[in-house]
Amino acid sequence: MSSLFDLLRSRFPADLTAPFLILRDGRTLSYGDIDALLARFANVLAASGAQPGDRVAVQVEKSAEAVALYLACLRGGFVYLPLNSAYRDDELEYFFTDAEARVAVGDPTSTQCADVAAKCKIASYFTLGIHGDGTLMEAAHKASTTHQPVVRETDDLAAILYSSGTTGKPKGVMLSNGNLAANALTLHKLWEFKSTDVLLHALPIFHTHGLFVALNTTILNGTPILFHTKFNADDAIADLPRATVMMGVPTFYVRLLNSAKLTKDLCKNMRLFISGSAPLLEETFRSFEERTGHAILERYGMTEAGMITSALPQRPRRANTVGWPLPDVTLRIVNEHGADISGDETGEIHIKGPNVFKGYWRKPEKTAEDFINGFFKTGDLACFEPDGMISIVGRAKDMMISGGFNVYPKEIETIIDGLPGVDESAVVGMPHPDFGEAGLAIITMKAGAAALSSDAVTTALKEALANYKIPKLVVFADTLPRNAMGKVQKKELRQTYATLWERHIKTH
Repeated sequence: MSSLFDLLRSRFPADLTAPFLILRDGRTLSYGDIDALLARFANVLAASGAQPGDRVAVQVEKSAEAVALYLACLRGGFVYLPLNSAYRDDELEYFFTDAEARVAVGDPTSTQCADVAAKCKIASYFTLGIHGDGTLMEAAHKASTTHQPVVRETDDLAAILYSSGTTGKPKGVMLSNGNLAANALTLHKLWEFKSTDVLLHALPIFHTHGLFVALNTTILNGTPILFHTKFNADDAIADLPRATVMMGVPTFYVRLLNSAKLTKDLCKNMRLFISGSAPLLEETFRSFEERTGHAILERYGMTEAGMITSALPQRPRRANTVGWPLPDVTLRIVNEHGADISGDETGEIHIKGPNVFKGYWRKPEKTAEDFINGFFKTGDLACFEPDGMISIVGRAKDMMISGGFNVYPKEIETIIDGLPGVDESAVVGMPHPDFGEAGLAIITMKAGAAALSSDAVTTALKEALANYKIPKLVVFADTLPRNAMGKVQKKELRQTYATLWERHIKTH
């Protein structure tokens, strides 16, 4: 099937009264309920003037209705553009403008998205709330449940997700119907989904992990999802006895371990605990296995390719490894000369496969730069273990992953450098027991400049950036260390401030 929607819809259970989303408030939406709602949404979007291929930008809180909106875009042939609800005005304006969104959907409790949509002259604007409220729902109630799915080809775009680069300017990652379908089918088979499986879903649905990996693979299975709008350890523990699979980021597992209720008996029905989107500390891996009897299955992926590697359910797992390349992914680890490495050498991961994105939205030069001989250069550094498993050892591109979200230091540094009196800044990722990594900002001031407090820096950043991008610690220094080429030595900064960082984290 060339259309991702046709594939997903073909896997709905024959009995559409079967539960699809089981909500914490006691409501259950069946596959039939969602099927009818997404048809209504598709009709509303089409009636608003949206044509197949048009971008639909969505900045709403997680809800069952938001899932239906995602599927409605696939059904109508629209390109789904999910946006983090934490994004600020300037960030939204960039995304709306760059993607040339035809429709925007925002939260009815806030005017931010509406104001930016109006400024960007978005043709149609709707709201969608967490309680099934908003103008989109009002229009949907009047729309027909009859809708002919739009024919889409394998290479037609299904979604654009923005992934910031080291220059600070986000890039639109173009994901086709074929990219998303191939990855979902591979993961569904690799992770051995069964007719008895029930997924505990507590991830956000504005990025690859929660949106494509969790939702698409479970829809292929036609089984229920215990749908949590946000992760709460007590709620997750309450639902674990009803679940068989959980997908999460390391932060989830750290917080579960903080509860005395997490036991082997509580997890006796669980089949798989899967972790990704950030490095999982060895201590977390081992503690979780001791407490629950389950070794967390780690995998490695990125916005540009979905999942790339994974440990296997039927094989032993080890901390600090992310499994083997997926069966349909060709993976190389190369040195700085582009030659394949041998033994336990470290090099950059290059990949090729049906899951690898079509390129960056309207950035052909950047697309050409990041591909070589048909392989995508991930920028991630890794090595092969003796048994072929892969260990991620760092990132060639200066990026950190905090709580599962990509954070690019250059974007933060640009804002800090623009503050009064600042000479220059450097932001580095440091280990964090809860978020995997978090930012440390080191700032130097111009000679004779008025003093600037760390609180003032944090306040300025919060006005411009989403909260997850804000450094956890801001310090001031006389100079920044540089090499002979004048490049700031961030490795040296991490070493210099390691003790101060550890002390700060323990007390905050």
